[in-house]
Amino acid sequence: MRKIDLIPFLILGLVACNDSANTEGTKADTAATVTTVDTTASEHHHMVDSATAVTPLPTIPDGAKVFFVNLKNGQKIKSPFKVQMGVSGIALDSAGIIRPASGHHHLLIDAGDSLTAGTVVPKDSTHLHFGNAQKEAEVKLTPGEHKLTLQYADGIHRSYGGKLAKSVTVTVQ
Repeated sequence: MRKIDLIPFLILGLVACNDSANTEGTKADTAATVTTVDTTASEHHHMVDSATAVTPLPTIPDGAKVFFVNLKNGQKIKSPFKVQMGVSGIALDSAGIIRPASGHHHLLIDAGDSLTAGTVVPKDSTHLHFGNAQKEAEVKLTPGEHKLTLQYADGIHRSYGGKLAKSVTVTVQ
């Protein structure tokens, strides 16, 4: 057999192998995109395995609460301003791992009093994540009245609901 006669078989083999690799690569990429959860403003990424059952929302310890350290309801402030976030009776921890009796802060801006328990906190301009266990942040808001809500959530950003939420209304001058 001449070498030229082998070229079509080699090309066919390469194309067949290439198509198969692309299909598998696409499936893997799609699965990674679907199961990747963007957890914090600092760009942490954690994988959630859809084949594994998700741990139930941890129990809230008796007496646990969140609060604004430096803001009071009805306060007049100038933007940008510092928000100091407090928590007691439950541990402050980084996002990524579900640990009993722990969580981290989220700041809801003009987005209600709290999220329903178990709801994953969205990540957008009105739902700020503090998944590195931050206790304070600088916030810029437009002049006018704004409702700020501290919402505590577990390691995968599931809200603890109204029991671990606190709201204040401030006026930005």
